[in-house]
Amino acid sequence: MSTPPRGPHGTTAAGPGTDPARPPEPTVKCLVWDLDDTLWDGVVLEGDAPVPFAAAVRTVRALDRRGVLHAVASRGEHDVAAAHLAAHGLDTLFTVLEVGWGAKSRAVERIAAELNIGLDTVAFIDNDAVERAEVAAALPDVRCYPAHEAELLTSYPEFTPRFLTDESALRRDLYRTERRRKAAEAEHTGPPAGFLASLGLVLTVRRATGADLARAHELTVRTHQLNTTGRTFGPDELRGLCADPGHEVLVAGLTDRFGSYGTIGLAVTALRDGATVLELLLMSCRVMSRGVGAVLIDHIVATALAAGRRPVAEFVPTDVNRQMLVTLRFSGFAVVADAGDRLTLAIDPDDPPPARKHPVRVVTA
Repeated sequence: MSTPPRGPHGTTAAGPGTDPARPPEPTVKCLVWDLDDTLWDGVVLEGDAPVPFAAAVRTVRALDRRGVLHAVASRGEHDVAAAHLAAHGLDTLFTVLEVGWGAKSRAVERIAAELNIGLDTVAFIDNDAVERAEVAAALPDVRCYPAHEAELLTSYPEFTPRFLTDESALRRDLYRTERRRKAAEAEHTGPPAGFLASLGLVLTVRRATGADLARAHELTVRTHQLNTTGRTFGPDELRGLCADPGHEVLVAGLTDRFGSYGTIGLAVTALRDGATVLELLLMSCRVMSRGVGAVLIDHIVATALAAGRRPVAEFVPTDVNRQMLVTLRFSGFAVVADAGDRLTLAIDPDDPPPARKHPVRVVTA
């Protein structure tokens, strides 16, 4: 039996090949589509009204539910392509449209930059082998697929995210909302603090429930920079902590006048020896500029002090999380023990830090 020829990423007509000597490639975060003869059957500029391929549309919708984003890099006139997508109810499923006459590799690069994702998490699908070769040559990290594989993509492992949570299906809306924020921020002429104050930020803090555990686990695995200890907790471990009266697992969600950021924070505290010990605090990097990590810390500190407990925090330094140590120190924590690979910080209940004003309203639920 002959072996089908393999493309630049080991793809065959039957799907990506597996090479045990190669590490697994990152999960695809965005699939970039050609339109003519790939998403729909025909060329829209030739006066036709091409109908989308049913299999391609099924793939778009199935991957969207998994949290995989979709974008367009195609030849033609932008307004004509956008109108044809809208006519078939597909326009809202695509986060970025790059339609024009330049090199598709440049369009794919711009899409990755706008979505702030690595090129190694981008895939490209096109019926034209020459276009695929151009993208593969210019962007070797981008995985390329022929159009006839569209209906197979949902079965490929690189299109199956490790984490499928309630927020997966909302990822497209989160990105589209973030684009509106960025556009408003770019138009803002005053100081950054003024724009921050104008957002109407609301941080909702509540005890985690069973429905939160998959997302909470995902945060512990994916979040490294804004993470105090780097500990990871599996869903079962988190479920046990939620049921343990000596622990509290908190999740934090953020909204503003543009919409929701989703669940962006997690805190695990232990109640022991008259102290509230912060064993883990992390915040999604996508809200780094909003300063909500300090807001969540202040909330935990205030709650502990009101209960007559000493606020204590554990910190494990890594190559990338020093900012969280700085945040703890600015929140009033002082180092009380240094074990080399671990710091213990605390706040003296008899000399608590003064309350700080934040452009964020905290709501408990």
